[in-house]
Amino acid sequence: QVQLVESGGGLVQAGGSLRLSCAASGRTFSRYTMGWFRQAPGKEREFVAAIARGGGSTFYADSVKDRFTISRDNAKKTVYLQMNSLKPEDTAVYYCAAKDSSVYYSNPKTYDYWGQGTQVTVSS
Repeated sequence: QVQLVESGGGLVQAGGSLRLSCAASGRTFSRYTMGWFRQAPGKEREFVAAIARGGGSTFYADSVKDRFTISRDNAKKTVYLQMNSLKPEDTAVYYCAAKDSSVYYSNPKTYDYWGQGTQVTVSS
């Protein structure tokens, strides 16, 4: 079992930045592929970014590429999502997730553990 707790969400103006954090507890954090997903009202949960166990490989949705950066600190058992040049369409609840396997990183159904989410609101 692993428990995930997100933080860092809030209200920001378009063009601004936020950094989300996801702190993990429980079993060995470094064994997990970590992902960030988001869900806007009335929409399905969508993939944002993922990072491999060692942090050497990262993956992004096209909509956030070159604006968002995912990173991890295995010693601190924390994964981060740096979000720059935020747009109103980035408004959503952002979720951190963990999975044992390294494949299908963009499919939320393949993730084993989820945090409770943190709200990000971008005003125009």
